[in-house]
Amino acid sequence: MSKSSQVDQDLIRAIAELLNKENLAEIEIEQEDFRVRVTRSYANETVTYAAPPQYAPAPAAPASLAPAGSVPAAVPAAIEDLASNPGTLTSPMVGTAYRSPEPGKPAFAEVGTKVSEGQTLLIIEAMKTMNQIPAHRSGTVTRILVQDAQPVEYGEPLVVIE
Repeated sequence: MSKSSQVDQDLIRAIAELLNKENLAEIEIEQEDFRVRVTRSYANETVTYAAPPQYAPAPAAPASLAPAGSVPAAVPAAIEDLASNPGTLTSPMVGTAYRSPEPGKPAFAEVGTKVSEGQTLLIIEAMKTMNQIPAHRSGTVTRILVQDAQPVEYGEPLVVIE
């Protein structure tokens, strides 16, 4: 085996390792009269796509154990009407709602808390980014409709301020 064919073999091995490491399907290198093309076969690999997780509503806690201002899982039609109430703050995005700035810290607001317009009431994590959700008006928090670390949808009622 000549020196150049040994270099070629080493180069091909290095390219194949890069192909696998970067999870690429194909790499092609061309220099003057030398050309190498390495492809990966998917014949024996099965590609599956997982459906996004579906979240079921949390079971309702007995009234004596339910957190203050929380809503039971069996939500009445009145919740749907909350979205049209001008005092209702709705979610501006899909994500996970957090009621405190970090685990173990007090919540931004509780039922009965007087808040000012622009004051942070929740954080919604979306795509690994923490987004502060400010009060849309000044007043008193009368209802908190989400629990800590609860998934929320766009337009979902979060907090009622009267």
